[in-house]
Amino acid sequence: MAARPSQQANPIEAAVAALGPGPLTEAALQRFVAPLFSRVRAAFRERVYLANHSLGRPLDAVDDDVREGMAAWYAHMGDAWDDWDAEMQAFRRRLGLLLNAPRADCVVPKSSAGQGLRAILNTYDAVPRVVATRGEFDSLDVILREYARRGRIALTLVESRQDGAFDTADIVAAIGTGADLVVVSQVIFTTGQRLADLADIVAAAHRGGGQLLLDVYHALGVFPVDVSALGVDFAVGGSYKYLRGGPGACFLYLHSRHLDGSLRTLDTGWFAKRDPFAYARPEPPQYGEGGDAFLESTPPVLPFYQARAGQVFTLAMGVERLRAHSLGMQQRLAGLLRERGFSAKGGRDDRGAFVVVADVRAETWATQLGAAGVMVDARGRYLRLCPDILTTDEDLVRAADTLAAFGP
Repeated sequence: MAARPSQQANPIEAAVAALGPGPLTEAALQRFVAPLFSRVRAAFRERVYLANHSLGRPLDAVDDDVREGMAAWYAHMGDAWDDWDAEMQAFRRRLGLLLNAPRADCVVPKSSAGQGLRAILNTYDAVPRVVATRGEFDSLDVILREYARRGRIALTLVESRQDGAFDTADIVAAIGTGADLVVVSQVIFTTGQRLADLADIVAAAHRGGGQLLLDVYHALGVFPVDVSALGVDFAVGGSYKYLRGGPGACFLYLHSRHLDGSLRTLDTGWFAKRDPFAYARPEPPQYGEGGDAFLESTPPVLPFYQARAGQVFTLAMGVERLRAHSLGMQQRLAGLLRERGFSAKGGRDDRGAFVVVADVRAETWATQLGAAGVMVDARGRYLRLCPDILTTDEDLVRAADTLAAFGP
């Protein structure tokens, strides 16, 4: 059954079109775009939300989209799989556009980025040598260290330099002449560092006969991501943050060179079969074409609906345009913080979407700011503040003034 046109896509695209061309302005965003977020704005009317790097603000349309997925269940029961599969394919196509993947089935739905990592680790028959950084997000880090503890992988973790940044040369040196898999983040989740010279790391991995998995969770929707140009073997990410799709709407990307049937994972299930609803059981199992072979057991379907509005919104806005606005907001916030005596980093092309203040009091400050109605977070000694398209200049001034009451 063909995918039915979304009732919510046209209002989103119409609102974005009303912005007109050129740089985004606060006045235009508040007039045309903010009404798309009326529910979350009402809930946070008295608070400043600067934790968009952690959990993105949902559009009003998300509620209707999820109801559509439920309505198919109520109306069609088992036949709802026609609608649900169509929405899964739409989910994959939109992510493919955002990643600049060569084809939609390079994108395999997963419920978490960690699930995608495990699927790749479980393609190896012998114990692979894995190189990663100490800057990987906790879910990937925990999986890697647990696999190493059980002897399933031989793990090398690259340390950051004294300033907290990771150096490309250190990662390339750790790869040496023979890493089987390299796992790195395009943007480091603690500091906001955008990993420099990523192409050199990919080349080093391939030169030694290995593969590279890129975590794009803090990159996708922040700046243009081009997995085809980078030549990465795999990528993992999700909709929790900048794509405004909430938890559970994640993915594994596989380069098309790995979709010829030669790559197999233990993380499989009946949806990976060539024709899952035929219930045939050939020996050995016959898997689906391309990326479909990396599907697993019965997938959660509501996340595909849950993620729709955020994907449509991001594609309509254009990532380049969102990036330009984000950099301007970060520069303004970092400047306000510096004026009040804080050493703030952000607003440059070598960083992600959030401003960072490094201080041993970061976690205390995050708690104090939250109590004062400014929602931020901290990861260790890094206080993270992330404006988005709903953030006003008044919000930024309030955040800086509130933090100044507790420090520097």
